[in-house]
Amino acid sequence: MATEKSYYMTEEGKEKIEQELHELKTEKRQEVVERIKIARGFGDLSENSEYDAAKDEQAFVESRIAQLEKMIRNAVIIENDTENQNVVQLGKSVTFQELPDGDEETYTIVGSAESDPFEGKISNDSPMAKSLLGREVGEEVPVVTPAGEINVKIMKVE
Repeated sequence: MATEKSYYMTEEGKEKIEQELHELKTEKRQEVVERIKIARGFGDLSENSEYDAAKDEQAFVESRIAQLEKMIRNAVIIENDTENQNVVQLGKSVTFQELPDGDEETYTIVGSAESDPFEGKISNDSPMAKSLLGREVGEEVPVVTPAGEINVKIMKVE
C-alpha cells in the first residue's frame, strides 16, 4: 500500500486551507446545487449548456474539497528551530544575493501547499529552495534553475 504524501505547511497555511474548505462546503457547494436546479428547468438536458457547465463546476468543487481534505489530513506543521538560527530551513525566511552583483531577494521557504512566489513564499520543492535548505549565512551556493546555473550568497536567515 502506498503511503500518502505529506504536506508541509505553517499553522497559518493550514488555517487558510481549512477556511477555503469550509467556504467550499458551506457556500460554494450550495451555489452549484442551486445552479443545477435552475438549469434543469431549462428543458432537455442533452442540449443544455447551463446544466453541463453547472455539473462541470460541481465536479471541480467536489474534487477541490477532496484535495483540501487530503492536505489537512496529511499536514505536517512546520516548527521553527530556534537552535540553528543561521541555517536555512523550512518555515524560515532567507535573504540572498545573486552573485556577482545582483539585488538582494527575500523568500520564505514553505511547503508546496502554500507556496506563492508573488507573496514571497517559495516551495521547498523548488530548485532555489532545494539548493538553499541546510545551508548557512555567508555560504555561496550554486543553484540550478531552468534558465541555467546561478550562484547566490546567503545574507540572512530569519
